[in-house]
Amino acid sequence: MAKQQPGRSRRTFIGTAIAGLPATLLLHSACASDKMTKPQAEYQDTPNGIYSCGLCTLFVAPDGCKVVEGVVSKDGWCKAFAPVD
Repeated sequence: MAKQQPGRSRRTFIGTAIAGLPATLLLHSACASDKMTKPQAEYQDTPNGIYSCGLCTLFVAPDGCKVVEGVVSKDGWCKAFAPVD
Protein backbone atom coordinates (compact mmCIF):
# COMPACT_ATOMS: atom_id res chain seq x y z
CA MET A 1 0.00 0.00 0.00
CA ALA A 2 1.34 3.43 -0.96
CA LYS A 3 2.14 5.93 1.74
CA GLN A 4 0.27 9.22 1.59
CA GLN A 5 2.24 12.34 2.34
CA PRO A 6 0.51 14.83 4.61
CA GLY A 7 -1.01 17.80 2.73
CA ARG A 8 -0.69 16.13 -0.67
CA SER A 9 -3.95 14.30 -1.13
CA ARG A 10 -5.64 13.57 -4.41
CA ARG A 11 -8.58 15.68 -3.25
CA THR A 12 -6.29 18.71 -2.71
CA PHE A 13 -4.73 18.27 -6.13
CA ILE A 14 -8.09 18.03 -7.91
CA GLY A 15 -9.46 21.02 -6.00
CA THR A 16 -6.46 23.12 -6.95
CA ALA A 17 -6.68 22.05 -10.60
CA ILE A 18 -10.39 22.90 -10.80
CA ALA A 19 -9.85 26.27 -9.12
CA GLY A 20 -7.19 27.21 -11.69
CA LEU A 21 -9.22 26.12 -14.72
CA PRO A 22 -11.27 29.34 -15.18
CA ALA A 23 -8.14 31.49 -15.02
CA THR A 24 -6.45 29.31 -17.64
CA LEU A 25 -9.44 29.53 -19.96
CA LEU A 26 -9.65 33.30 -19.51
CA LEU A 27 -5.98 33.77 -20.38
CA HIS A 28 -6.30 31.49 -23.40
CA SER A 29 -9.30 33.35 -24.81
CA ALA A 30 -7.61 36.72 -24.26
CA CYS A 31 -4.54 35.62 -26.25
CA ALA A 32 -6.20 33.67 -29.04
CA SER A 33 -7.77 35.43 -31.98
CA ASP A 34 -10.67 33.82 -33.76
CA LYS A 35 -10.19 36.08 -36.77
CA MET A 36 -8.52 35.20 -40.05
CA THR A 37 -5.67 37.18 -41.48
CA LYS A 38 -6.31 38.98 -44.76
CA PRO A 39 -4.32 36.39 -46.77
CA GLN A 40 -6.24 33.53 -45.12
CA ALA A 41 -9.54 35.20 -46.06
CA GLU A 42 -8.23 36.00 -49.55
CA TYR A 43 -9.23 39.62 -48.86
CA GLN A 44 -9.06 42.15 -51.68
CA ASP A 45 -9.68 45.91 -51.55
CA THR A 46 -12.00 45.76 -54.55
CA PRO A 47 -15.48 44.22 -54.81
CA ASN A 48 -16.18 40.86 -56.41
CA GLY A 49 -18.73 41.87 -59.00
CA ILE A 50 -21.70 43.28 -57.10
CA TYR A 51 -20.51 41.79 -53.80
CA SER A 52 -18.61 43.95 -51.30
CA CYS A 53 -17.93 44.11 -47.56
CA GLY A 54 -20.48 46.91 -47.21
CA LEU A 55 -23.19 44.40 -48.23
CA CYS A 56 -21.93 41.64 -45.90
CA THR A 57 -23.47 40.65 -42.55
CA LEU A 58 -19.97 40.34 -41.07
CA PHE A 59 -18.98 43.95 -41.84
CA VAL A 60 -18.64 46.24 -38.80
CA ALA A 61 -18.91 49.91 -39.80
CA PRO A 62 -16.91 51.96 -40.43
CA ASP A 63 -13.94 49.69 -41.28
CA GLY A 64 -14.06 46.41 -39.38
CA CYS A 65 -15.04 42.80 -39.83
CA LYS A 66 -16.19 40.10 -37.44
CA VAL A 67 -13.96 37.44 -39.02
CA VAL A 68 -11.04 39.26 -40.71
CA GLU A 69 -8.29 41.00 -38.72
CA GLY A 70 -7.46 44.63 -39.25
CA VAL A 71 -9.02 47.42 -41.23
CA VAL A 72 -11.20 46.44 -44.19
CA SER A 73 -12.77 48.62 -46.86
CA LYS A 74 -16.53 48.67 -47.33
CA ASP A 75 -15.69 48.24 -51.02
CA GLY A 76 -13.50 45.17 -50.36
CA TRP A 77 -14.40 41.49 -50.53
CA CYS A 78 -13.22 38.13 -49.11
CA LYS A 79 -14.15 34.45 -49.25
CA ALA A 80 -16.12 34.75 -45.97
CA PHE A 81 -18.66 37.04 -47.66
CA ALA A 82 -22.19 36.50 -46.28
CA PRO A 83 -24.83 38.60 -48.06
CA VAL A 84 -27.38 40.62 -46.13
CA ASP A 85 -30.87 39.13 -46.54
